[in-house]
Amino acid sequence: MNSISRSRIGFALALIIGGAFFASQMQQNSQQIIVMCAASIIALLIVLIDPPKAPLPDPAVVEGQRKRILYQGRAEAYEDVISPITDPILLVRNAKVAAANPAAALVLGDHIIGEDVRIAIRHPAAADRLANPNARHTGEPILLVGVGSADQRWELRIHALQDGLKLVQLSDRSSHYAAERMRTDFVANASHELRTPLAAIKGFIETLENPEAGKDDDTRARFLKIMYEEADRMQRLVEDLMSLSRIEAEKYELPSEPVDLEGIVQEARDFYVNSRGKKEQDLRIILPDRIPRINGDKAQLSQVINNLLSNAFKYGRKNEPVTINVAPNETGSMLRISVIDAGDGIAAEHIPRLSERFYRVDKGRSKSIGGTGLGLAIVKHISERHGGRMEISSTVGIGTTVSIWLPIVKQAINAT
Repeated sequence: MNSISRSRIGFALALIIGGAFFASQMQQNSQQIIVMCAASIIALLIVLIDPPKAPLPDPAVVEGQRKRILYQGRAEAYEDVISPITDPILLVRNAKVAAANPAAALVLGDHIIGEDVRIAIRHPAAADRLANPNARHTGEPILLVGVGSADQRWELRIHALQDGLKLVQLSDRSSHYAAERMRTDFVANASHELRTPLAAIKGFIETLENPEAGKDDDTRARFLKIMYEEADRMQRLVEDLMSLSRIEAEKYELPSEPVDLEGIVQEARDFYVNSRGKKEQDLRIILPDRIPRINGDKAQLSQVINNLLSNAFKYGRKNEPVTINVAPNETGSMLRISVIDAGDGIAAEHIPRLSERFYRVDKGRSKSIGGTGLGLAIVKHISERHGGRMEISSTVGIGTTVSIWLPIVKQAINAT
């Protein structure tokens, strides 16, 4: 028996007192005795008999409620942690998405909370490991393709937490795979570009080894000319590949030596007039009265201007001049060097890809005029190495303008 509460004792005493008062109002002694005995018995029962207790809850139910509260608290704590992370993060329990940070909702959709993880992440290998309660999670990545968009590549990692929770992390590796694909394409394209002239040279050598063909002076001269042109094309390609390699090796070394830009432009003009058979009127040069000072690598800037002039003369219309225009921007912070041709122009969809290595708008025409497909890629890398950028604008039927922007040395601005 548990300890008797004061309220029950007080109620019993009040019942006895009330019984005594009620008995004192009666005339007969027997009635008084009966009333007092009844009140005393009832009071005694109230004191001695415990009221019925509420049934004890099922321990399994109590444990389940405790775990749900604990799990909910932990999930909310984890959610606070994963919310600011920029990578998509999911919390999975019993093969269902328990929580997701905003980055995951952006990629997979807001509807994934409470959804079967095999529907939220539609990938067989990932879904199998996430839905299997006995799967071991070592953090090894699983490659996902097409989640979010068809071109995206993700690495999925699963980490086991307490209480059956699994943390799922998605890392966007699209740029890494794009860079790897560019490297692979570059090697394949370079191999193809070198193999084509080699095959031509080898074929002509085998033909000239034939005594009958070798006796024909015209045939021999024509074949030797083609072999020379193919060898020259290979040499230009190798030189461009070496230039790209050097530029990439030095891309974090900002040039600090001042350069004479006017002298570089005049040297390029003299080269095309004296060595390439161009006339004075074929090349117009527009310079400001005083060219602001820029720092740079003279050899690389000469290569930029020569590459741009080479493209302009190749793709521009005959008897139409090519223009070099040098001018600072309105704020005096950047110097623009533009090479303008009056040619067929380039369609807008090709312009974003013109600086890709070996990309050609018209492959047949480019090869027939001796292009390597690396000229604008070199220009872009050199301009970026100098802290600048390259811009291309073109109108079909009118012509193309390629500009590079280079930073003006601030000391030169203050000096003026």
